[in-house]
Amino acid sequence: MLEAIRKEPPGDPEGSGDRPRPDLRKLRDALQGPFGIRSIALTGLFILAFFYTLYFGRAFFLPIVLGLLLNFLLSPVVRGLKKIHIPEALGAALAVLGLLGLLTLGIVQLATPAYAWMATAPQSLRRIESKIRDLKKPVQTVSKATEQVEKITKVAGGPDNNQKVQVTTESLGSRVFSQATELVSSAVVVFIFLYFLLASGDLFLRKLIKVLPTRDDKKRAVEIARQIETEVSVYLATITLINAVLGLAVWGGLVLAGVPNPLLWGVLAAIVNFVPYLGPIVMVSVLSMVGLLTFPDVGHALIPPGIFLGLHMVESYLLTPLILGRRLTLNPVVIFLGLTFWGWLWGIAGAILAVPILMIFKIVCEHSEPLAPVAEFLGN
Repeated sequence: MLEAIRKEPPGDPEGSGDRPRPDLRKLRDALQGPFGIRSIALTGLFILAFFYTLYFGRAFFLPIVLGLLLNFLLSPVVRGLKKIHIPEALGAALAVLGLLGLLTLGIVQLATPAYAWMATAPQSLRRIESKIRDLKKPVQTVSKATEQVEKITKVAGGPDNNQKVQVTTESLGSRVFSQATELVSSAVVVFIFLYFLLASGDLFLRKLIKVLPTRDDKKRAVEIARQIETEVSVYLATITLINAVLGLAVWGGLVLAGVPNPLLWGVLAAIVNFVPYLGPIVMVSVLSMVGLLTFPDVGHALIPPGIFLGLHMVESYLLTPLILGRRLTLNPVVIFLGLTFWGWLWGIAGAILAVPILMIFKIVCEHSEPLAPVAEFLGN
């Protein structure tokens, strides 16, 4: 009898033995495995801390990211100069100085019309307001109702509610000066960092290959680096060329339409077109204001935004797909979410850098087996 009891498998009190005992080792592995609760929680905390650092350290990280992307764009130029026996240090200096010269030339050429436009902005806004005064009638009605409510609350509150609160704000000149100072300092950091990246060549890639442990890791690192450099440089160069053609076409169309300062609006169209979806909306709004200031009636005022919309549709649905193809395209939903996120994180510069950052992330995911589904989701 005792032998039978000892040999009986443990089970419920009734001795059925049908219910299995929980395996604590499997439960522990599930909690601590690569897809366990603790691993997911730690990964989430790391991602939150990473973007928190990017947000509050944007004054440092933004010039670094911009310098890296410009390095991808100009590295083929430096290599081409090296093939004709120009050292990397000298080739990097020539590339950086050439880029700086183009930017300086553009700023000098556009400074006068931009300053003239800003100087006449108050009068221009009053003229626009006079043309769309009928649209302000509902707002004026609400304003009057708000004033009546405010008078009633003042009467009900007594004399103690007559206290005035004076809010002091920073003057416009000081704000413009501080922003200009930050912009100049960031530009200096970008160009210095860009020069050292171009002058160093493949130094950092060679050091990365040296510290990686296995041959497969070394090969994967080289493939990722070369693909990122190739695709990002091709994308940036192609998009820059397409936007330049679009800016020239907008400039020519506005010249034919008789719009003042057409070169300014052409350059602005080329710049804002680096931001998908949001940039064209901004350009249509600006050209609508220009049309209202230039032409006497609303019908003719729609000519400048109509010119831009027509050219933009040709560029978006014909020129860009024909040149880039589907290989370098991303999911439109992902692009919109990336623009929203990076625009919130880093402002206008973040919106401009959103697509190249998404492309780099997609390339890295393609070369990592666990992240391959993410790369498939990012693709078009």
